[in-house]
Amino acid sequence: MDFSNDWFEVARLNWEFIFDRIRPCRVLEVGSYEGASACFSITKVCSSGDSLEIHCIDTWRGGVEHDPGLMASVESRFHSNTRKAIDQVEGKVDMVVHKEKSVLALSSLLGNGCGEYFDFIYIDGSHMACDVLSDAVLSFELLRHGGILAFDDYAWRDQKNLSMCPKMAIDSFVNCNYERIDLLSLPLYQIYCVKI
Repeated sequence: MDFSNDWFEVARLNWEFIFDRIRPCRVLEVGSYEGASACFSITKVCSSGDSLEIHCIDTWRGGVEHDPGLMASVESRFHSNTRKAIDQVEGKVDMVVHKEKSVLALSSLLGNGCGEYFDFIYIDGSHMACDVLSDAVLSFELLRHGGILAFDDYAWRDQKNLSMCPKMAIDSFVNCNYERIDLLSLPLYQIYCVKI
């Protein structure tokens, strides 16, 4: 597989622990980039013959921190990487790609009866606090009880603009839902919430 960065490696040990604990068969990710997290999910779940339904949401237009001219090659690497991952596993993979804004894709999933459907949801689509908050609220409705909602970039900082920091949105979501979630005690670059 061909990845231009190792961003996902920060989370790999946590995901190993979580996937061993909940054994997900339905995964949703908001923000797929080159497919590192999707490839992990496919390999982890399906190498032993288990099946996985995975939904990947991304516009592949990039955020303000990305060079728009490079995003076509990022999307191409996503498709190549996930195809390779699927070809290397024994289990069945049903991958659905939603190439659109997350608010539209998540709303569509809810409208199509996927409430409380997913075992694991990963939010890594935007650094903008307003986007992260809307992704969190909609994703929480799609998450089954006992499932895990994971947020990336909790400690990511834009020193010039607080509205470009996911932390503010994640903290708001956690505070509003403190009676409906348990936080997993894992290293804090990512936040993991169990829906209770």
